[in-house]
Amino acid sequence: MRLLFLFILLCCICLLGYAQYLQHVEKLLPCPLCVAQRLAYWLLGLTALLAFLHNPQGIGRRIYGFLMVAFALTGAVIAARHAWLIRYPEAFECGISAEEAFLNSLPIAEWWPGMFEANGDCANVDWEFLSLTIPDWSLVAFAILALSALYACFAKK
Repeated sequence: MRLLFLFILLCCICLLGYAQYLQHVEKLLPCPLCVAQRLAYWLLGLTALLAFLHNPQGIGRRIYGFLMVAFALTGAVIAARHAWLIRYPEAFECGISAEEAFLNSLPIAEWWPGMFEANGDCANVDWEFLSLTIPDWSLVAFAILALSALYACFAKK
């Protein structure tokens, strides 16, 4: 089971690293929903790290697994909302919004603005791969990570 926790951790590290590449090299500014997804990846990855180090058995493995499922599903809901917003931008204003003001006022945004400061517009589509946008791919990643964490909860060994 440790390898599964390591897999989830490494996936989160790679996804967050790619987000940093897109932001700092490709100059794509993260919007409030992007930053919220980053927070979900961080929480998921940190939980996977703790589970990997702790190597829990029985109920401990299920607790870590359910926490990871909760963080992954939260991220998936945010990514789905973001993907929906890209397709229907008239339904929601996301530029300088209450979400952006809230996220940028958090201490973590002040400590590490390169990772957690929201400055972009949620409805912009500046990157696509196989006709899917960043939130679409993030939704796919969250779904895979949620299924992996769910497997950790219910696998016999």
